[in-house]
Amino acid sequence: MSTLVTSVKLFVATIVICGWLANQSQAFQSFSHIIPRQRSSSAAVFGATKEVEFDSTFTPPDTSTIDEVACKDTASKMKRIMVRVSKDVSPSGSVGISYVHWPAAEEKEKTNSLPLIMIHGFDSSALEYRRLGSKLAARGIDTYAVDLLGWGFSQLNDVSSFSAQSKVEALKSFTEIMLGTDGKFGIAGASLGGAAVIELAAANSDVCKALVLIDAQGFVDGIGPMQYLPKPLASIGAQILQSVPLRSSANQMSYYDTDTYATDDALNTSRLHCLRDGWSDALVSFMQSGGFSPSAKVSQINAPTLVLWGREDGILDGTEFANKFVSTLPNGRLQWIEQCGHVPHLEQPEKTADAITEFLTTEISSS
Repeated sequence: MSTLVTSVKLFVATIVICGWLANQSQAFQSFSHIIPRQRSSSAAVFGATKEVEFDSTFTPPDTSTIDEVACKDTASKMKRIMVRVSKDVSPSGSVGISYVHWPAAEEKEKTNSLPLIMIHGFDSSALEYRRLGSKLAARGIDTYAVDLLGWGFSQLNDVSSFSAQSKVEALKSFTEIMLGTDGKFGIAGASLGGAAVIELAAANSDVCKALVLIDAQGFVDGIGPMQYLPKPLASIGAQILQSVPLRSSANQMSYYDTDTYATDDALNTSRLHCLRDGWSDALVSFMQSGGFSPSAKVSQINAPTLVLWGREDGILDGTEFANKFVSTLPNGRLQWIEQCGHVPHLEQPEKTADAITEFLTTEISSS
């Protein structure tokens, strides 16, 4: 598949994944936009190297319409903390970043693995890791799933920019608060989340010591034609792209075993964050910023990198992109996940957890 054709296909897939029912969003407003912002006093957080400031207005996602136990459990663990950002991102100098933490199982702590930060794909949320996080923790890995600014259940109001740069800036600030300014960590990114972690890792090689790229976007820069639309037209486009048929198509495209995994419950889970007031504006802000530009940075990453790829990925062709990662990364290796589409962490979480655990506890610990 040529790069041009793949770029068009990825853009179409990205457009598909971006939407959900904008006409219903007013009926499902988050409490974080109804209640005036208040901040809690600093409090100690398990795993953090310093005291952090919780966003006291945050309410975990309402999963009453969801059947999956893993989703309900993950949502119940979600918190939001305030992280420092530049005034260009927020006039207040801080934004709320939501996350889920699965502490390493006590009996497994001697693995001495790096803590792992996991980043979701385009316009998704930390709930994307609902089937993987607990499995990694049970294997002795201190695991975090973090929402990128503007997506998931992060702060949407009083934010000036949801650009790719703003997302990476807020993510780096999160790692500094939770792990310390000099705290070493591994980071995983799925799909477009791969572009975010590539940009962060390339600029922070002193602390980012391992990468896991899961069917990742790393060689397609930008977000396509929507970058150049006037804001009113981009907003209309975002509204149109929120239809159930388009999101359902994305659901079907993501899996190899569609009968088992491309369910209405999966669809409902993926839409939860899109029903928040301000979601559409945040999406347009990102699109008009131009998106991520990771392609030139892949070769700059010296950290050991595990490239995981679903053998039957119908969105990003692994025979082209997985092998390109291995040939471009200074220290990368590829592992295929069989009978799996674009989301190994959702479709094959046991195999994915095994691969990541082996990578972090043997290759990285001994390096």
